[in-house]
Amino acid sequence: MKYKILEKPDCDDAYELVHDALRKRATIVIFACCKVNYEGRALSQLNWGERIIMIKPDGAFLIHQEKKVEPVNWQPPKSKTRSYIKNDNLFLESHRRTPKELLTVEIRKIQFISYANIEDFEELEQAGYEKDMSDMIMEKPHMIEEGFIPTTREYSVEHGFIDILGKDKDNNLMVLELKARKAGVTAVKQLRRYLQDLENTDNDILKECKAQRKKIRGLLVAPSIMDDAQELLEEEGIEFVAIEPPRELKRDKKITLDAF
Repeated sequence: MKYKILEKPDCDDAYELVHDALRKRATIVIFACCKVNYEGRALSQLNWGERIIMIKPDGAFLIHQEKKVEPVNWQPPKSKTRSYIKNDNLFLESHRRTPKELLTVEIRKIQFISYANIEDFEELEQAGYEKDMSDMIMEKPHMIEEGFIPTTREYSVEHGFIDILGKDKDNNLMVLELKARKAGVTAVKQLRRYLQDLENTDNDILKECKAQRKKIRGLLVAPSIMDDAQELLEEEGIEFVAIEPPRELKRDKKITLDAF
């Protein structure tokens, strides 16, 4: 990794470092006292304060305060950054073309500034999401119940996409709504809308079901369920199946943060 660091640089030295870093498409990190103005879909102003400024090679421009995960101001990738000196202060501008947006940072005192040419070709692997649950159920359908046969994933209906459609051992149609976290009333209502969509729409799956005088079963699948959601399930005649999403990443020798 090639990098350069300056502590308490003057304005000219800081400008040279930023100019050099932008030319080299490096990642820039600045700890400084700054003021921020934004013009675009709205207007905003952030008065003087000590903040962290980060500029990435893809054009992303982020300004962080000492609290919260999200930046207080930011521009997305593909924005263009330029720097200049005015009234003995360093200015950074991030331009976005569509929609037109301009983020202007005026810096008057820099504590620390650095750039680095970072090499990172890996993509984040994640586990424990609805997609992982769906993959697991398709591979091991008996987790739902013995005799369950999944037939379709992401089946489109008026109010969205049903996670998994299938049949039980008696050939009843089964509609599965998956949640990777504790399920609430919203999940039950969502599943109820899907069931109503199937009842109110002519389609091959429903025709087959009715022709054989079979019923449609709705199943909410999640690690656990809230009390009010359980009450609504019972009122609607919807079933609940408790299943934990898989926590292992697919590549060998990978672990999740749960291990720490």
